[in-house]
Amino acid sequence: MSQFRTLEPPPVPTAPPTAAPAAARVPAGRVHYAALQQEIARRARVALRRIGYDVRRHPDDRTGRELALLLRRFEIDTVVDVGAGVGAYATLLRQGGFRGRIVSFEPEPALRRELLAAAADDDLWTVLPYALGNEPDDGADAPRACDGPVPRRLDELWEEITAPGERVFLRLDVPGRETRVIGGAGEFRDEIAGLQTGVSMLRGADGLHFDEALTLARGELGLSLMNVLPAGTDPSTGRLLCCELVLVGEDRDSEGAAVAPAFA
Repeated sequence: MSQFRTLEPPPVPTAPPTAAPAAARVPAGRVHYAALQQEIARRARVALRRIGYDVRRHPDDRTGRELALLLRRFEIDTVVDVGAGVGAYATLLRQGGFRGRIVSFEPEPALRRELLAAAADDDLWTVLPYALGNEPDDGADAPRACDGPVPRRLDELWEEITAPGERVFLRLDVPGRETRVIGGAGEFRDEIAGLQTGVSMLRGADGLHFDEALTLARGELGLSLMNVLPAGTDPSTGRLLCCELVLVGEDRDSEGAAVAPAFA
């Protein structure tokens, strides 16, 4: 017998199946859970507004400067802020350098008291106590006190809050009521030169979905997307859950140069 043994080559290790990147594998259950979280947060915020508390993400100073720059570049004269709360958005614009007129709508008395205090020393900042809708009696679910003013249509007030020839930028913070407010602008919808509104990135959440908002803004208002401001993410995946869209209706700046939208 030979003193040597034939050695078999060691088995070649088999590589495990390649897994898809974690970002590409988002379980359906997690998506539904994130949508539920977003809806709970929205309902909690609405409930808090009814008793006089206004909960918002705190934007940084750069956001205010960027918004003011965009409004100046497209010659916006007046910002109509619907669902103004305590005036955080208008204050952000002022701190960013916007010097045009601001008209704030806030039906909740407790919030409106703080809003009036914020606007007290600003002659170009007007506060009105109305919720807005698309019918005179629209607003069974609009945020207002039981003895507060009935919801109004924007077209009923348009000539009171704007001057002929002004370029108007509409900012909406009324989750689930965005289309009603825009519908209430009636014949004056064509005079909306810009829009900022919150949207959801998830189907099934209350309020406008990202795609629905773009279809509305582009198709009915003729606006182009200029900026996206993140407003909430899923910390476990980094997925964007909601954001604010900033859209403007002209593709030329104040000097007449062509300006391409940020997103096609």
